[in-house]
Amino acid sequence: MKTVQTVQRKIFYLFSPFLRIFHWVMVDSIIVLFLTGILIGKPLGIMSLEPTQTIFLMDLVRKLHFLAAFVFCSAIILRVYGFIINRGDRLFPRFWEGHFYEETLDVALHYMLLKTSHKSYLRNPLARMSYAFLYVLVLIEILTGFAMYNMTEPMSIGGQMFSWVNVVLGGEFRTHLVHHYVAWGIILFATGHLYMVTRAEFMEGESEVSSMFSGSKVLAHDPVDANEVEPLPRK
Repeated sequence: MKTVQTVQRKIFYLFSPFLRIFHWVMVDSIIVLFLTGILIGKPLGIMSLEPTQTIFLMDLVRKLHFLAAFVFCSAIILRVYGFIINRGDRLFPRFWEGHFYEETLDVALHYMLLKTSHKSYLRNPLARMSYAFLYVLVLIEILTGFAMYNMTEPMSIGGQMFSWVNVVLGGEFRTHLVHHYVAWGIILFATGHLYMVTRAEFMEGESEVSSMFSGSKVLAHDPVDANEVEPLPRK
């Protein structure tokens, strides 16, 4: 008769409601922004419609694009507020801590199949670095997006606030190109992110996906950075 060894798992509350709401708003907004942006750039699916219908449909697509952009920017404010009041809602990795680079390499070697496993982390250091890169892409999208949006009202406060972006990039056409290619960069990031978190959830048992619903990570091993967040008492 074999003895089954049970693993005592620990629960760590990591992500506040502010971060989780921001995450799912960001997911929905990026999907809407990307699909409507593709139609705005090249409306292939409506070329066969009557001209009057095409005009009204494109107007609706543009309004959805702008609405999603404003919702996304509002969610960023919520994200920053969550970062201020909750220890788990970290915005950027701690680049100034030397062990961060060693831990990032540890995870990277595992994902490149050069190591059979990596240490357990509450905050995956490689993922944290990639999020910092995502924030840079998002900032570029916001600046270029509002620069083009406010071209319709150049004398308004908004138009004056973002007009420098077109000057720096050499005109609205180049601003449009940067906005377009960075959008594809965000989609590529989202694709890789979806693969990584799904892999961690089902192959490594790190509750990456479920933590964005519950706010908690359930780990079988003691994470290296466990001292940063107190484990929840088991019921």
